[in-house]
Amino acid sequence: MVVVDIFSVGSVLLGLILLCIGGYAIVSGGVSLAKKLRISSMVIGLTVVAYGTSTPELAASILAAFNSHTELILGNIIGSNISNIGMVIGISAIFAPLLISRITVTRWIPIMIGVSLLVVAMSYDGEISQIDGLMLIAALIAFTLYTIKTVKKQKAQDESAETETIEGEYFLSKYKIETYPQSFSLIGIGIVLLFIGGHLTVDGAVNIAQSLGLSQLVIGVVIVAIGTSLPELITSIIAIAKKETDIGVGNIVGSNIYNILLILGVSSTLVGIPVVTDVFSNYYIMIAFSLVLFIGFRRYIPRVVGVGLAIAFAVYLGSLLI
Repeated sequence: MVVVDIFSVGSVLLGLILLCIGGYAIVSGGVSLAKKLRISSMVIGLTVVAYGTSTPELAASILAAFNSHTELILGNIIGSNISNIGMVIGISAIFAPLLISRITVTRWIPIMIGVSLLVVAMSYDGEISQIDGLMLIAALIAFTLYTIKTVKKQKAQDESAETETIEGEYFLSKYKIETYPQSFSLIGIGIVLLFIGGHLTVDGAVNIAQSLGLSQLVIGVVIVAIGTSLPELITSIIAIAKKETDIGVGNIVGSNIYNILLILGVSSTLVGIPVVTDVFSNYYIMIAFSLVLFIGFRRYIPRVVGVGLAIAFAVYLGSLLI
């Protein structure tokens, strides 16, 4: 009989909680600091908030890289992207149909699919090398600058704010830190919590994988990725409750792009990531989930599609554990 160490399970749960709190602290402190430096709300939303909400996944992946658990890194990234669409968008659409802004359909979703295909191409030689990592980071910088330029232009042309602008304002409205010491303290606390949370999560996940005889890739998808995607799910449901249904898809698409360019870029730059054959089937499933958002849904995602996404996600998880 296979017995999972209760301490490993507790380590993962505590680690995920600390990752979420640490990410929230960094975003809160970073947003407050940026506002004091008179950086525009739109730029803050597209940089500080976008990067900050990816810090839980980033922290877990960096700790995994330093401990040579490279399969866990890919599992975390692939699983997070699939979870964001299948779990977060799927469940959110069940509560209420999700609007998709024009710019999200015409630009951000194609970019998300494009960077996913780029990673597949980089993986065919059996490794995402440190040079590949530097290329992803360069693409991240270019994407961030392009995003800011595009949304500035869009905002000037259309005063009815697009999804990304609403998303930034929605997040920014929650941060009320008043002083520089408070801002820096929150950032410092967030970094410490991310380090501790990442360490606990990675160690616990690896121990669980060994106990169950599962690969680190599977544990990365099933435990780490879903756990670090829960903040996005909670945020989307809260947004729906506040009648802001149009922020959900833009938030998720942006998160998926940053997961690949930021997290995989930084992790593979630190240490080359070997790519096993099993990863490719998960790549294709990730792209298939992304295509659902692009094909046939130009204005909104109806409830029936949300149900379909959630069921497809559950089937995917079941296939990994069988």
